[in-house]
Amino acid sequence: MKLAWIGGMDRAEEMYAQLARRAGHEIEFHTGRVGGRGTDNLRKLVERADLVVVVTALNSHGGVEVARRSARESSTPLVLFQRCGLARFRELLESIERGMPVLQQAS
Repeated sequence: MKLAWIGGMDRAEEMYAQLARRAGHEIEFHTGRVGGRGTDNLRKLVERADLVVVVTALNSHGGVEVARRSARESSTPLVLFQRCGLARFRELLESIERGMPVLQQAS
């Protein structure tokens, strides 16, 4: 599964990427900044993804809105977290593995 991660701390990307790879997933990151080409890059990332994870606490309001709108337009499932540490990310990966319906459609 291809995951899109919007928001969060840049310095932790490699730890999240390792967890995703170990679980058999591919992950791409976007800071959530929508200035300049940020909006276009975010939209394209969402369109390529099978699941969008948005971290709202470490994200711009505009980044969250663009991600939600893009997910809705491309019918890509989206999950919102206020914060998402490594433990919560592991739980998300495990729920995907089990096929649990923890994901919500962007509204």
